[in-house]
Amino acid sequence: MKEIKAYIKPHMLSKVTRALQKVEGLTGMSVTDVRGFGRGRAKGAPRGDDDLLDYSLRMKIEIFCKDGNVEEIVSLIEKTAHTGLRGDGKICVTPVEMAVRISTGERGEIAV
Repeated sequence: MKEIKAYIKPHMLSKVTRALQKVEGLTGMSVTDVRGFGRGRAKGAPRGDDDLLDYSLRMKIEIFCKDGNVEEIVSLIEKTAHTGLRGDGKICVTPVEMAVRISTGERGEIAV
């Protein structure tokens, strides 16, 4: 099992979601509004004055999936969220040791 985290521009969320809904075996995803900065650094106040920083708004997509779905999902997000402009985002994939479906007690890949 893997966890995929993707940070994308807000206006790309609907397009990416529609594309992901077509993936066979994808059981769901979570989306969170996040703020941060990348290589361009935050614009605004000098370092040390966090209250005045102008962070960029991004959407974080989290997906737990079987190993066999990872490449399709990552490629789809990469292709769909791409604008060619700086700040298109990042995708990270990490291993998941255990998943538990609370409602049924199922464990492992079946819980995903």
